[in-house]
Amino acid sequence: MNNFHFATLVFNQAKKYSKRNILYYKDEFLNKWLGITWFDLANRVMSVARALAYIGVKEHDMVGICSQNMPQSIMADFANYANRAVSVPMYATLSPAQIAFIVNDSKMKVIFVGEQLQYDNVLAEINNMPSLEKIIVFDSKTNLKNNSKAIHFNDFIKLGDNSKYEDIVEQRKKEAQESDLAIVLYTSGTTGEPKGVMLLHSALIECMRIHKMRIKITKNDTSLAFLPLTHIFERGWTYFCLYNSAAVFLNSKPAEISTVIKEVKPTMMCSVPRFWEKVGIGVKDKISTFSPFKQGMIMWAMAIGKRYNIDNVRIGKHAPFWLWLRYKFASKFIFSQLRKAIGIENGVLFPVAGAAMSEALIVFFRSIGIPICYGYGLSETTATVSCYPYKNYTLGSVGDIMPGVEVRIGEDNEIQVKGKTITTGYYNRPEINATSFTPDGWFRTGDAGKIVGNSLYMTERIKDLFKTSNGKYISPQQIETVLGNDKYIEQIAVIGNNRNFVTAIIAPAIEPLKQFAQEQNIKYETIEELISNDKIIALYQQRIDEGQKDLASFEKVKKFRLIKTGFTLESGEITSTLKIRRAVIQQHYASIIEEMYADAGNIMPKI
Repeated sequence: MNNFHFATLVFNQAKKYSKRNILYYKDEFLNKWLGITWFDLANRVMSVARALAYIGVKEHDMVGICSQNMPQSIMADFANYANRAVSVPMYATLSPAQIAFIVNDSKMKVIFVGEQLQYDNVLAEINNMPSLEKIIVFDSKTNLKNNSKAIHFNDFIKLGDNSKYEDIVEQRKKEAQESDLAIVLYTSGTTGEPKGVMLLHSALIECMRIHKMRIKITKNDTSLAFLPLTHIFERGWTYFCLYNSAAVFLNSKPAEISTVIKEVKPTMMCSVPRFWEKVGIGVKDKISTFSPFKQGMIMWAMAIGKRYNIDNVRIGKHAPFWLWLRYKFASKFIFSQLRKAIGIENGVLFPVAGAAMSEALIVFFRSIGIPICYGYGLSETTATVSCYPYKNYTLGSVGDIMPGVEVRIGEDNEIQVKGKTITTGYYNRPEINATSFTPDGWFRTGDAGKIVGNSLYMTERIKDLFKTSNGKYISPQQIETVLGNDKYIEQIAVIGNNRNFVTAIIAPAIEPLKQFAQEQNIKYETIEELISNDKIIALYQQRIDEGQKDLASFEKVKKFRLIKTGFTLESGEITSTLKIRRAVIQQHYASIIEEMYADAGNIMPKI
């Protein structure tokens, strides 16, 4: 696309693919997926853009979008770009206070919201957000409660429906520059208050260019938007799909993903490792119910799959005919059934990032023909810094460095990056900007790693490292990744900074635990009673011992406690991208943590 800019993307695509469906959404009343053509999308984007111009939105104004994945949120996003306004995506799960912080920090005048929950959360702080002038609500069923600042989306788009405001938008589109600020994306952060990551249009444009060089995607592909569009990973990927005219199915209810993925059968889908961890646990549990003969067949097929996909295809090696023949048999009669059960029988590529993913899990899925594309990136880097190429990817790494992105290893083995996709800084945070970049202009990721050839390895999160009182440095995320793969563990937070050994707070996976209790004839009335049962404690001790057998002695969890309720967004214990906030958890569970260390007896780690 010559002279490509996001201000004109939708309109240019509509000229080429007018009648082609590009967005799909689930109509709950009809219980059916409905499509929106490029023509209709462009018309609706122009209607929103005209209305924004009508209510006084000017170039470079901040416009918020606080919504689950909905077609209207895409329309609002591109209407902002057509007006040279700045999109400020906000997670639909944010609390009233968090919304107020972002509105006030950005001095936002206009905000789009999804449904009643988001509207009520804005309304709860309306008197504490002096800059906010207009609230536009996507869901027509939302009760606006007679607030004069609020309007339903369907009524809003009727505003400015004349040539005057269309001319204003057209002029702004023509004047759009790569140097315009496109997004201020407030990171949820594991510590402190959110920071607004500034991304220019040049970063988005470069993101499209370099991904085109690395990833094959066509207008025949379909992507399921499972992660929130507020997440830079899903947002960047969805932009890339639209850029290539690949249809996007918008999933508004993440909790229903296991059903939705079977309905959509996408060729592609972004996700975080936890999704695949749960899928892997489910697949292995299902296999365990099969007869010994069937289990033996699957183990044989897995061995063939590994030899074919990992030992040969991965490194671009031509597999022997006998191996190819056996793999085709295993794929058709065994692996295809597993892929179909998940809903990914049409799978072409499944990008995964956002947290550490175990090598064993990647090998498992790649062996059965599920094309996991593992990668690494941040909001500050417009997502991808590195990802697996189609061939010659290195297991244990987070992929090959993207073309056009410079990476070096700095002090304390910190991964540092430079390039057009890198943020220009944090909005209204000069003191943080001063320490986030090196004197020679490299962005400091806060992650430690190494580079071998063109492959990038991430070893730990520097800011998340802690030191035991014995002077040993420990990466809690590594331990959490190892133990978090267990089917009986839903969430885990590792504790140990300045302590003489490592402990953990564990939120059990309740349904598998109930099944175990039934099999063992364990009687209980409440979840509290269940998780305090001696047999349950022994089960978790056994699973932890097995899971951490390859860890160094000083890294091993010596004590743990089970909690009845998992870590939640509402409590502030996890971020919107499911990363744990260790400091908050340590505060909330201070008494339990102190009890573990006070009750430690003579337990001391071996050094």
